Amino acid sequence: MMKNIKLHLTKLLMVIGLIIMPSACEEYLAEDFRDGLSPATFYNSDAEAKIAVDGAYSMLTSAGWFAHRDRPAWWQIAADEISSTRNIFKEAHNITYDEGVADGERYWNTLYETIRNTSDAITNISGNESLSQTSINHSLGQLYVIRALAYYDLTCVWGDVPFFTEILAPEELASLERTPVKTIRDAMIADLQTAYGLLPDSWSGADLGRMTKWAARALEAKFHMFAKNWQGMLTASKDIIDNSPHTLMDNFGDIFNWSEANYSTKVKSEHILWIDFTGLPASGLGTNGEANFQRGHDYVPRLRDEPKDKSRQGELKTALAANGHEFGGYGGASPLPLLGDRSSWDAGDLRYDETITQEYEGIPLKFKYLKKLWNLSSEFSPRGNKMENFVMIRLADIYLMAAEAENELNGPGNAYQYVNKVRERAFEPDQPWSGMSQQQFREEMYEERLHELCGESHRKPDLVRWGIYVDHIRNTQFQKHNAPAAANVQDKHQYAPIPLAEIQLNPNLLNTDPTNNGYR
Repeated sequence: MMKNIKLHLTKLLMVIGLIIMPSACEEYLAEDFRDGLSPATFYNSDAEAKIAVDGAYSMLTSAGWFAHRDRPAWWQIAADEISSTRNIFKEAHNITYDEGVADGERYWNTLYETIRNTSDAITNISGNESLSQTSINHSLGQLYVIRALAYYDLTCVWGDVPFFTEILAPEELASLERTPVKTIRDAMIADLQTAYGLLPDSWSGADLGRMTKWAARALEAKFHMFAKNWQGMLTASKDIIDNSPHTLMDNFGDIFNWSEANYSTKVKSEHILWIDFTGLPASGLGTNGEANFQRGHDYVPRLRDEPKDKSRQGELKTALAANGHEFGGYGGASPLPLLGDRSSWDAGDLRYDETITQEYEGIPLKFKYLKKLWNLSSEFSPRGNKMENFVMIRLADIYLMAAEAENELNGPGNAYQYVNKVRERAFEPDQPWSGMSQQQFREEMYEERLHELCGESHRKPDLVRWGIYVDHIRNTQFQKHNAPAAANVQDKHQYAPIPLAEIQLNPNLLNTDPTNNGYR
């Protein structure tokens, strides 16, 4: 849940520097710089602290993080969920990425820029006597969550990575080794627990979209999940279920219904942590251009590809126009054959028809698509102007996490209540789980999370943490243009290689692992 502020503090300082007139340079250089604008002198009011926090939010919607295909390349593409309708982004779809080849360098750099910015802001806001206590608490809480989110992505994608929470001198940054993932996750869990105590239950008005205490708690549960700390995962999940204002929506199809562009209607009761792409122009927030938000368009078909019977394209255009819709996407996210096969889902699972389609207004389409993540609006989400938020953690995910943690701790007896709450919405008539062994429950959860959360960037890390990624992918049927993925996948592909450019700048990144996650 993020603000899409265009300028963060670093950029603000650059702009201010540029407007100093050349004729004033000599006088300016002769003055004592203690009165100049710098991070050390900037945080003089609650408003200035808010600018710094909003700058951290702007990193989330940048082209290096949630706005581009770089993130889903590691979180969902090289898995058993989706591929493109043609041979685009082929390194990820075919699992041919390597050190120096589509190795996520821009993604890595954006995450560390976020960590530097948030760490600097945390240092300057902590104990600042110029700020109100409420401003300090809310600012620090949000910054802790955003920084933890950066380390969450780094540890899930790369495993052991360089770790710092204070601004380091350039020479120190340039010589950092990788830190064990457990050390990083333990530190981030502590930060998130602190943030939980600093943040409000919810925000409203112009602040809707900021991190809440429940966003902190949900991200904490995720860190516990990857650490296999089942008790911590269960405790955090139950706290959200029992005490947060979040509720499951009655209709699965409403969770991702972006038919309205109104800012408040983009935020559903089930959403806990989302990345805000909606924008509030009155607060300096805006939407993202096509170059910065390719991933949202991937779920929407390209008109040139459709329909299946090209002689009906005029009929399709007429139907789209009548609904205020357009097929203006890239067609980069089509379900893989097994996921797209209705018979692979349990009979009566209502989620299938809300998730996958191969028709529009009765007109058969050439490809199947993830309907649940469509936004076809020609007014509010035309090509080059996406409006919908990216929902990272929602309440159904938390219920499934509680079920998984309870099963791992004590077997399925008390776990059914959590998974069946999610399945109650998914089936008509209801089809609750019962009578399973611990292992049966565990294996059924593999499929339940796929069907509830498919396309939401959870699948690959789930397969990795369950220890089934490589075997699973070797037995996955892919599309014709990315069929090599099944043969290409190796153990090393569970994680990304440290980007080659980073190793060239800092060879110490290989000290603890000369193989670079198996890519050397």
